[in-house]
Amino acid sequence: MSARRWSPWAALAVAPLVWLPAREREVALAAASVRAPEVTHIEPEGARCDGVMVAEECLRPRCAVGELDLDGFCLPTAGAVADEGAAVATNAHTERTGRRVIYEHIPRRPEVPEDYDRYVYPVPTEGGHAVSSGYDLDRPDAQQRRGAGLHATGHGGVDLPQPRGTPARVVSLRGEQGDPEVVYVGRLFGTTVLLRQVVREGETLWTYLTLYGHLDAPAQGLARGMFVRPGAVVGYVGDTGAEGFVHLHYEVRRARAGVDVMREDIARITEQEVSVPCDPRNVLPWR
Repeated sequence: MSARRWSPWAALAVAPLVWLPAREREVALAAASVRAPEVTHIEPEGARCDGVMVAEECLRPRCAVGELDLDGFCLPTAGAVADEGAAVATNAHTERTGRRVIYEHIPRRPEVPEDYDRYVYPVPTEGGHAVSSGYDLDRPDAQQRRGAGLHATGHGGVDLPQPRGTPARVVSLRGEQGDPEVVYVGRLFGTTVLLRQVVREGETLWTYLTLYGHLDAPAQGLARGMFVRPGAVVGYVGDTGAEGFVHLHYEVRRARAGVDVMREDIARITEQEVSVPCDPRNVLPWR
């Protein structure tokens, strides 16, 4: 515990209390010592949800504790083969400059649904398809997203078009342990909120980074080091850094083993030495 620094102003504030009777002085000193609690959690509005909150709807888990939800089938985990997480693969693409880039990434696991509409996202998905542009870093070079107006080749996340100002909410990842922690609030992919989420896969705990990009603004009061509950609003859909295309860019990255993302330079957080892009379908909850 760090020592408190002595302040002469504190002494002046307490000095008048010595003239009070003993009992009243004790009460006054106790009141003066009460400090407002620090806000460390951002809670969703309404009652606590034991499942996954999205767009103010509580989605309950389909399987009981101790069972594995495998594409709608509830299987007992006892005696199951240990799951050590999705394997890292290697792929390549050619940038606009002609430079060929070889990179590592984590493609969609074959046992999870391919259909993007099967998943829960940070924004509402009523009224049609949620995803306008999906994860393509696992595709051949010619099939990866590119264009004259795009800074990068390939797409390491999903784009979710929504009206400007739509709340973007925290989504719990499958197998998540504890509450997400805010790593960063500021400019990255336009205005961005970056969360740290710990997921158990078999006997291994992996750190995942979830990125909410191109926000119109972050949630008021959101700051690095806070913990956020599932369903809490972290920001509002916009087009910062992607002017003219109002959408949420949602990206999932798995931190390299041994990397403490809270100690990393944010400018390097998406570098291959720090984190690897991951198909978000590997960890997003299913509908």
